Amino acid sequence: MDDKIQVGLITHGAGAHVGAYLQALAAAPHCGEVILVDPDNAWQADAKRVLGAKLAGVRRDFRQVLRQDPPGMVLVTREARTAPPVIDAALEAGCHVFAEKPACVRVADFAPLVQKADAKHRYLMLALANRTNPEIAAARQIMRSGRLGKLFGVEMHLIADQTRLTRPAYHRQWFAHKERAGGGHLIWLGIHWLDLAMYITGSQIVETAGFTTNVGGQPIDIEDSAVAACRFESGALGTLTSGYYLDKGYHSHIKIWGSDGWLHLEPMRQEPLTWYSRQGDQAGQTVVWEGSKEPRGYSPFVAAAVQ
Repeated sequence: MDDKIQVGLITHGAGAHVGAYLQALAAAPHCGEVILVDPDNAWQADAKRVLGAKLAGVRRDFRQVLRQDPPGMVLVTREARTAPPVIDAALEAGCHVFAEKPACVRVADFAPLVQKADAKHRYLMLALANRTNPEIAAARQIMRSGRLGKLFGVEMHLIADQTRLTRPAYHRQWFAHKERAGGGHLIWLGIHWLDLAMYITGSQIVETAGFTTNVGGQPIDIEDSAVAACRFESGALGTLTSGYYLDKGYHSHIKIWGSDGWLHLEPMRQEPLTWYSRQGDQAGQTVVWEGSKEPRGYSPFVAAAVQ
């Protein structure tokens, strides 16, 4: 039985990470073919080169594709302001949807899409691709095993470079404008760490307080600095620091404390996970995870979504 599906890649000239998505769809074993919807004709050449025989067609109008022959799954990577109507149309056509984030500029624009997906029994997925990284799976297993005991606290820290914000080309992009993107570092990068904290611990964030600002003073109206305090449904507390502060590179970690131990994640380092527990054969020892960091990134995450 052929279990491969057709995927509709709906984007435009300013779509985020389109090159990575083309590579991911080319490699995804359960993706049989791809329909590219690109009104700007910006990605056709790349799609032909990367997808080869998997590219089943190129269209300009997503409504026509969804009306005539809806694909099994639609991958939407568009300016955040324009994404909700596309997602809505795809769900209405009966498609599962994978959306690049941010996929809206206001919660009120996205909440009805979640309700529609639930009502139609369709998946509505966001591109939170760190979830499938091997060290994240290992951290989640450690937490779920109970070896850390009761969840006490979480610290999240994701810092990128301020340098990108100084470039005039960046100032012209949609993601440098709040009315088009919904926000800055927090919605673009910090959201990954918030998601991982909930995914690893199995506890949802139910209450938050915080601040955002443009501390670097660049001519953009999005935040380059955000801090938040969070309360998890388990009763644990957490903090997040999210900002563009560096000249280059990243500083990042997630730390989780429990009644019987802790774990420390630095996904961008060669040894991304260490942990400690008072339980089990390695009780009282700081353990360095020795698994492989590969595969990681968009390709395994998209493959899992398609499957």
